[in-house]
Amino acid sequence: MILAELYACFFQIGLFSFGGGYAAMSLIQNLVVNTHHWLAMDEFVDLITIAEMTPGPIAINAATFVGQRLGGMTGAIVCTLGCITPSLIIVLLLSWLYCKYKNLDIVQGVLGGLRPAIVSMIAGAACTIFILAVFNSDLAGIQLDHFHGIEFLLFAVGLFLLRKFRLNPILIIFGSGIAGTLLYAAADFFS
Repeated sequence: MILAELYACFFQIGLFSFGGGYAAMSLIQNLVVNTHHWLAMDEFVDLITIAEMTPGPIAINAATFVGQRLGGMTGAIVCTLGCITPSLIIVLLLSWLYCKYKNLDIVQGVLGGLRPAIVSMIAGAACTIFILAVFNSDLAGIQLDHFHGIEFLLFAVGLFLLRKFRLNPILIIFGSGIAGTLLYAAADFFS
């Protein structure tokens, strides 16, 4: 029964996560943490970290992680299939429609109208990830005494390096992992 629930949950995530994996993170949090209580908030933060660091789309990596955690290898396969099935159906349908009607003005208007909505969904996901990393909480539960300085420092330095020097994001991810490991090791050593 859990496999059917997992498939339905990630089918829903795959169906409504327009804008890519980052836009899906708030939906995954809502369904996996808040609605079904399959993961705690700290486990969800780990899920984001693992899904971000592994190759491939973040939503599919998250689905695989949750499935593995709850149902082993079968759960991982079921969640991954649940997540990709809606995309497969939608992309096949949209590619057929686009090839048939791409020269119509209304099609170009719809695509132009979707861009701002997608940008706002990605910005919302970025804010959610930032708050989870820095305060280990959702937006409603922010407490300044739960502020994580190391995470904020890594974020600020990473953002600076991205914007100022246009470094490769992969280098920043690996560098943040190494710097975070060293900073936490030093913090543990001196405390």
